[in-house]
Amino acid sequence: MSLNNRNLSDLEEIDRFEQAITGFNAGEIDPDRFMAMRLQQGVYGQRQPGVNMLRIKVPGGRLTAVQLEVIADLAEDFSQHKMAHLTTRQDIQVHFIPLAQVPAALRRLAGVGLTSREACGNNVRNMTACPLAGVCPKEHVDVGRHVDGATAHFLRNPLNQQLPRKFKISFSGCEADCAQSLLHDLGVIATIKDGQPGFRIRAGGGLGHKPREAIVVEEFIPEHELLFAMEALLTLHNKYSDRTKRAKSRIKFLVERFGAEGFVEKYREEFGRTKQALANKPYPQGEWSLPHPQSLSQREREAKPFSLWEKGWDEGAPGQGAPRKLFVQKQAGLYVFPIALSIGDVTAVQLRGLANVLQELGLDEVHTTQDQNLAVLNVPQKMVAALRAGIAVHGLQEPVTGDNVVACPGSSTCRLGLTSSTVLGPLLSGGRADLNIRVSGCHNGCAQPETGDIGIYGEAKRLHGKLVPHYQMYFGGKGAAGGALALKGPSLPAARIREAIARVQQAHLASGDESFFVWARKQEPDFFKALLADLAEVSANELQSVMHDFGDKTDFRVVNLGGGECAGASQVLIGANFFEAAHEREYRNALVFQRKYVEAAQCNESILRLLGSGVAQLLGGKRQDDLKVLALELNLLAPEEIAAEFAHAAVDAAAHEEVDVEAVAAASARVDAWTVKVAEFATAKDGQLDLKEALPK
Repeated sequence: MSLNNRNLSDLEEIDRFEQAITGFNAGEIDPDRFMAMRLQQGVYGQRQPGVNMLRIKVPGGRLTAVQLEVIADLAEDFSQHKMAHLTTRQDIQVHFIPLAQVPAALRRLAGVGLTSREACGNNVRNMTACPLAGVCPKEHVDVGRHVDGATAHFLRNPLNQQLPRKFKISFSGCEADCAQSLLHDLGVIATIKDGQPGFRIRAGGGLGHKPREAIVVEEFIPEHELLFAMEALLTLHNKYSDRTKRAKSRIKFLVERFGAEGFVEKYREEFGRTKQALANKPYPQGEWSLPHPQSLSQREREAKPFSLWEKGWDEGAPGQGAPRKLFVQKQAGLYVFPIALSIGDVTAVQLRGLANVLQELGLDEVHTTQDQNLAVLNVPQKMVAALRAGIAVHGLQEPVTGDNVVACPGSSTCRLGLTSSTVLGPLLSGGRADLNIRVSGCHNGCAQPETGDIGIYGEAKRLHGKLVPHYQMYFGGKGAAGGALALKGPSLPAARIREAIARVQQAHLASGDESFFVWARKQEPDFFKALLADLAEVSANELQSVMHDFGDKTDFRVVNLGGGECAGASQVLIGANFFEAAHEREYRNALVFQRKYVEAAQCNESILRLLGSGVAQLLGGKRQDDLKVLALELNLLAPEEIAAEFAHAAVDAAAHEEVDVEAVAAASARVDAWTVKVAEFATAKDGQLDLKEALPK
């Protein structure tokens, strides 16, 4: 699937969303239900009333010049601030769009194959990849094909519509792991084992509340099993993650709950099932670069997969983010040209100007990066000077030493933001060592502070009875191969954070160590606390000097906006059950096609168990796994037609060794008819339930 024919849009769904906006404005849909619909379409609420942020999915960060131009037009025509913002997840966000104008903006994106569907909410978010995918000399394979294949597989997939919480996936083309699997719910890393191409799979990583490094669940799987593994992990999350305690509903908490070995055991159970159900599904196939054994050194031939990278053997790897200078591609005579954007912000005029320059030069592939910059690919050497001069006209340039600073929107637009990261970020510098500085406006860590050389996140603390803006500091993080989450340092008043960062940089330079990552880990446990101790102390006489956040002239305060939307909207349990049942139905149909009738019959049992329990819980009963016990409960709680049909369907659906195609077909028809009847019953009880996408077609 090439960039020019990848189409992720759906005009009918945009029409339905526009109708939902009309219903919401008319008071026919309550705010919580509408939030769920809005987040599913990638439309996020802001601090400012009446306007929204539209998050555009950019799988693997790959865009064409034409798509870049359309995003510029969208920012110009719909955003009140006429700006776009690149995120650490390679999305592009456009803020300050009035809700009534969102459908028109979505249609504009659909015209060039882009979507914002599932860019927010409880689902698989935008899939990230190394920004050099397809051109890096070190890669085993261009993972862009696998990103596209996985995106197409999970987008609008019933399994992915009402997850317990969001799910983030990364793809790296080699063991350098520039896409940072360490911090992801699921990380895919291309590798070679015994001359065979495949992937290493990590899972259970995450930042924000309780940062955790991902564990290895597969040392090696062949390419054709990649989707099996990915779906198994997503199913594991959907089945077991907590749907009631939102702060503990990410998949990383399943590793904590089951233990690493128990988590892998649960994964293997799901993998066996997904492998069976998806056996006939086409899978993404890449063009692999398999090294000839004669070309490897003795050290390389003897090394096990990943051992070299785990020991830090990553010379020449670009690292997390993008190259900081002109980068030689594996394609002869071509270069990657990086473009720096201050904290990921770019005006509509600049975006359009860049798109025009690219089209004039015949360049057509641009990547967004995890350090909030852009990278133009496939630039012939003879065009480098023209590209450099062309973007300069629009105030754009290549990265320079010290500008490697990442920042989230913070309190400028985000409902959860506590501190003004967008004001502080441009004031910071990575210094002579070009350190990676990451600034988040709250502990949720959208700027990934735990993976920066120096990372900070905003928080509020009381000093002498007054609320004072602070930043929690982290040191020596690295998300790529051989890395680790950063070391936690002290929390300091925001007014003193620039001095603190400069002092840490000075200490690093004085040591003579080139790597900040290595240097930070050489220090005694209390080194950073002692180094910055005086900056943490605030006397009563000094209090007024630390009361203001950057950009504010008034004393700091935390505005209660009713919480943010990062955790998604509250769910109606029976709705989640319907989508999980739809996933089981897809498995059932695939297994029937493979003539695996016993397994297909088991899917029918699962559908009845899910929806029967959903009805019971809707009516005040309990979840039941035993179909006979569930039938008795429904007989007490549900209308006679629902209960009686369930009992008949349960008898028909029972799996046994003699089940054949006719029996499964008859049982499936009865189960599907009962599913429709239950949907009618549930929506009659709750008129705002939207189950259209979860019903038998």
